[in-house]
This record gives sequence, structure tokens and C-alpha cells, in this order.
Amino acid sequence: MDMSREEFKAIVREILQEDLPVGHTQLGDRWIGGKLFLEPRGGTGAKEIPIETFFHKIVMLRDRLRVLEQKINAHKGLNEEEKIDMQQYITKIYGSLTTFNILFKDKVDYFVGDTGKREL
Repeated sequence: MDMSREEFKAIVREILQEDLPVGHTQLGDRWIGGKLFLEPRGGTGAKEIPIETFFHKIVMLRDRLRVLEQKINAHKGLNEEEKIDMQQYITKIYGSLTTFNILFKDKVDYFVGDTGKREL
């Protein structure tokens, strides 16, 4: 292929936007403009983060896990058992992230672990 790195990145972005709900996830209304405070023991050196920034990082994590799932499922070098093993591990990761579901506006965007099913 004869294309620049920037052209390649633009094509990948376009494909991801078509295949995944990247960029369409909304923060719950009650969190807009909110702040996240991290305060270490003793109350010194507290850190304040806009919730929108934190939420964006959570959404990026979720979207990257979805891309990883797709790559695993499409990988020709893995047999079905290996794919299932890796998929189960990713599902457990989703389950660990369900705490952050309170930030999402729409339930369709929630993290779902072993107890639920999620369609890609």
C-alpha cells in the first residue's frame, strides 16, 4: 500500500466510527460539570479532575476493549478454544468496570460482565 501514516490513521478512525459506537457515548446529565476529588490519607496533595475528563478515559478504555475483542474474534492464528478463553477474560474485565456504569447516560453503553450479555 502506498499511503502516509496520517492517511492510514484517518482510514482506521473512519472504520472504528462505523463499526463501534465511538464518540456517541454520553455522560449522565447529573455528572456534567462535576468534579472528581482524589484525596490521599491525611488530606495533603488532593487532586481534582473534571468528571468529563475521567469519563472520556473510561469510554476510551471500553472502546479499546471492544476493538481487542474484535481482533481476537477475527484472529486466524487462534483456535476457537483460545478465542473463548480470551473472550472470557475480557468479560471479567468488563465486570470489574461495572462500578463506572453510574456515569453513563444510556444503559446501552454500560459495562456488562458475566451476569449479562452484550452485543457488539
